[in-house]
Amino acid sequence: MVPYRSILFVPGHKPQWLDKALASGADCVVLDLEDSVPADLKAGARATVAESIRAVRARDPRVGLFVRVNPLDTRLTGADLEAVVVPGLTGVFAPKIGTATDVLRYDALLDHFEARNGVEGLEYIVPVEMIGAIQDAREIATASPRVGAMIGPTAEHADIARAVGYRWTPEGEETLYLRSRVLLACREAGIHPLTGLWERLDDLVGLKTFAEKGRQLGFRGMIAIHPGHVPVVNEAFTPTADEVGFHEGLLAAYEAAAAAGSGAVRYRGVHIDKAHVDTARDWLAHARSLPGAQSAPLPTFDAPEGGR
Repeated sequence: MVPYRSILFVPGHKPQWLDKALASGADCVVLDLEDSVPADLKAGARATVAESIRAVRARDPRVGLFVRVNPLDTRLTGADLEAVVVPGLTGVFAPKIGTATDVLRYDALLDHFEARNGVEGLEYIVPVEMIGAIQDAREIATASPRVGAMIGPTAEHADIARAVGYRWTPEGEETLYLRSRVLLACREAGIHPLTGLWERLDDLVGLKTFAEKGRQLGFRGMIAIHPGHVPVVNEAFTPTADEVGFHEGLLAAYEAAAAAGSGAVRYRGVHIDKAHVDTARDWLAHARSLPGAQSAPLPTFDAPEGGR
């Protein structure tokens, strides 16, 4: 999966909101058929979403396009997928997955509608919204090659808060264990780890702090529910010039030392060896794979002097 920094939700029955979503710079947009769409408008929203996918893709080949369908137990999922699995769709935001078996149930539906509608390669973003999903995060992450990302739960008022019974704080300590389980499952499975949303629409300072803490933990992107949050999220999950310079300089210092016959070197006051180099290469590979990185290449830097 593309390592999306920002994933922005738009109600599926409100296509007029898409212009602001795209203008925000979101790496990925999720057209919602679930909670944001009233029950009596869901059938009509399917056709609207399908048309929105075609319209957006015609003007923007870059942005990720996912649809959040209604959960399996509503018995609306099949009709949702039948309508929205169209060329231009990137994947499905699959809600209320509790076990690996649920992933396979989605697979069965998606296999059918991909073949029927001439689409291929669709992926899942899986939100962890249920206690069972947290317990089985590892199995869910590896249940299907379609699973490309999972989301560590952080919500103040949503399903997971009610199920666990935690009391939300801006610092997020009450969800640290829950998110960490999901993060480790993602890293083991080699999929994209996302942290959950920030619900306080006008608190951009709090959003910035929360997003940066998520990146510090190891998450590589975040869900957003307002276009105004996207620039803050993108900045938090985009490497700075100093960070790029540090990692590129580390590689250059080690390679110079290795050429001189040394397997370790002092770099900016730190002892580095092959483990540090492997980490730096992984870090730079991720940085260079971020949306927009190819059209706006990361800067390169001269390595600071190494040596002991």
